[in-house]
Amino acid sequence: MTAGLTTPVLEPKVVALLDDGLAELGLCPDARQRERLLALLALLHKWNRAYNLTAVRSLDAMVTRHLLDSAAVLPAVHGPGLLDVGSGPGLPGLVVAILRPDVTVTLLDSNGKKVRFQRQAVLELGLTNAVPVQARVESYEDRPFAQVISRAFASLEDFVSLTEPLLAVDGEWLAMKGRLLEDELQRLPEGVELVDRQALRIPGAPGQRHLLTLCRRLTP
Repeated sequence: MTAGLTTPVLEPKVVALLDDGLAELGLCPDARQRERLLALLALLHKWNRAYNLTAVRSLDAMVTRHLLDSAAVLPAVHGPGLLDVGSGPGLPGLVVAILRPDVTVTLLDSNGKKVRFQRQAVLELGLTNAVPVQARVESYEDRPFAQVISRAFASLEDFVSLTEPLLAVDGEWLAMKGRLLEDELQRLPEGVELVDRQALRIPGAPGQRHLLTLCRRLTP
């Protein structure tokens, strides 16, 4: 057991769902990372009963729709700094921070109760590479980030426009989308281009899921 972290008692089927899903994604977390993921799951489930952080209620669904969904973007994350915009209860940022300790993750959200959860999770999990921030993206100012990610923040056009000042010149936007509408791509701001488009296969999750990578169109 990791020092300072209490491993929660969860049903074996829930633990197996997480382990099998991570393996299907090609991820092999070490014992410390696995304990932190399970502790995050238990903490999210506990807080959700009182604070309604997410519409997902069951532990099984949280594994699939939150933890595995977040973990699926890991191959696209390179850091060193990642801004998670509209992070809500810290997704995907907390999962990224757990599985990629080499990446510094800033969790940005304007909702006070969700940021309080983020702070509690960072404290209890002993994460030193995750920084919760309560602010609106329009008023947030910080150094440029190498990557900016959004899981369910806004339309593609708004996501890019609102976060443009926070992205490094050669940085990347990572947009997690469900059903992809072509007209969203057509409404991208001038000077922004799609450089990669991946269909994400989330273990146990039905429906469509995509990860779009965008960057500025640099003039020669």
